[in-house]
Amino acid sequence: MSENALTDKIPADLKTLTLDELTQYCTDVLGLQRFRADQIFQWIYQKQAATFGEMTNLPAGVRTMLAETAVLHRLTPVNEQRSKDGTIKVLFELHDNHRVEAVLIPEFFDDGVADRLTVCISSQVGCMFGCSFCATGMMGYFRNLSIGEIAGQAIHMDSIARETFGKRINNIVYMGMGEPMHNYKAVMHSAAATCHKFGLGLSPKRITISTVGLTKQIRQMADENQPYRLAISLHAATDEKRNKIMPINESLDLKSLEDSVRYYYQKTEKDLTYEYLLFDEFNDTKEDAAQLARIAVWAPSKVNIIMYNNVAGVTLQRAREHRLNSFLAELSKRNVLATVRRSRGDDIDAGCGQLAIREGAERGKSISGKNPILE
Repeated sequence: MSENALTDKIPADLKTLTLDELTQYCTDVLGLQRFRADQIFQWIYQKQAATFGEMTNLPAGVRTMLAETAVLHRLTPVNEQRSKDGTIKVLFELHDNHRVEAVLIPEFFDDGVADRLTVCISSQVGCMFGCSFCATGMMGYFRNLSIGEIAGQAIHMDSIARETFGKRINNIVYMGMGEPMHNYKAVMHSAAATCHKFGLGLSPKRITISTVGLTKQIRQMADENQPYRLAISLHAATDEKRNKIMPINESLDLKSLEDSVRYYYQKTEKDLTYEYLLFDEFNDTKEDAAQLARIAVWAPSKVNIIMYNNVAGVTLQRAREHRLNSFLAELSKRNVLATVRRSRGDDIDAGCGQLAIREGAERGKSISGKNPILE
């Protein structure tokens, strides 16, 4: 990035800059030593500074200069809900009054001690892609989140994990509000900020980035050899059924998805996960399982069967237990590695597909039109 380009972005939120851009801003624009960028980065991410005045290891003159040329837009927690199963959902307000949600999902040992702590974070305000089973999709799309707005969710939820369960988070999944690959640059840099030693120091292998199937970005992730795990929100194993519930499939069908998945594995040799919401009498037959098994061999993969959290206004319902068992048996017969993710936090609308901001009637942009799955 040129100095002029940096100057054009300032005064602006430093949380929109990558570490390299922040370093260039400090050295080329402010005339500071490079290590000052590391200090600022640590204050922004690890210490969650709300103002430049809090950055006490910076000289007073530097803090004044920063305050005069830049801002730190706040990510403010405004509501916290706790489920009976231990799941915690936090509503954040952004500087422009938009709101997003993040969820902390604990798993416990038999003695009740917290084991695995996963944070599900949002990447956009709303979502463009209008999947008919998803409350966020009903909102439509308003805007992308910045690097700092995304990473800040994970860091705040980590502080809640330490206070509540006495341990740090283990995993981050980009499966909250929004389509992560639609905000590709900020998502990848937010993951890098979270993994940085001045962030949470989390291993990149502990971060999963999900997509409804944006094939160009899947290929980009492969070309850049991004170290994070890839998950694909599949939810139906034929074009006919996927078209009914996921409008994106009409332009990016299963053949284009197959080509990108094969390319991804060829370039990275990394396995991936298919997320598959199981809907009663829609995508839960033995033939659906057989079709899914054909997809699972595009590249080494596992299938994560998700028990749907019912959403108001959606006719699709969670598959019944006997249908789940039959579906799993068919996958097993076809040597597909599959796990089941049970409903968590549905009493506080924190489950998969349930994240949405309900205040007001405004709707953002969407690629979906009227969908027969919706009442």
